[in-house]
Amino acid sequence: MQSATLLKISATLLLFGLSACATQLVETRPAASCASLIPESWREGVQSAPLPSLQADKTDWQVFSVEQTGQLDKANGRTRDSISIVEKCEARDAEAVKQIQRRPWWAVFG
Repeated sequence: MQSATLLKISATLLLFGLSACATQLVETRPAASCASLIPESWREGVQSAPLPSLQADKTDWQVFSVEQTGQLDKANGRTRDSISIVEKCEARDAEAVKQIQRRPWWAVFG
C-alpha cells in the first residue's frame, strides 16, 4: 500500500516537473512593415511630361500627349504594384501567424 502511494506521489511530482518545461507561444509580428517593401523612390511620384510652349505646333502637342499618357501609365502601374505588394505581405504575415497559433495538445502529432 505504501509503495502505491509513493508511486502516485512520484507520478504527480513528475507531471508538475514536466509542465514546467512547457512554454507558452508568444505571437510576434515582423518589425518591418509591409510598406517598407515599396521602393523609396516611388514617394517622389511620377513627373509630368514637359509641357510644350504655347507657340509650339500641333506635332509638339501630340508628342506631349503621348509622353503624358506614358507617365500616367507609369504612375498607375506604381499604384497597382504598391497595393499588390502590401496585400501579399499582409497575406504572408497572416499565414505565419496562423501557423504559430496554439493548437490543442492532441494536434501536436498531426
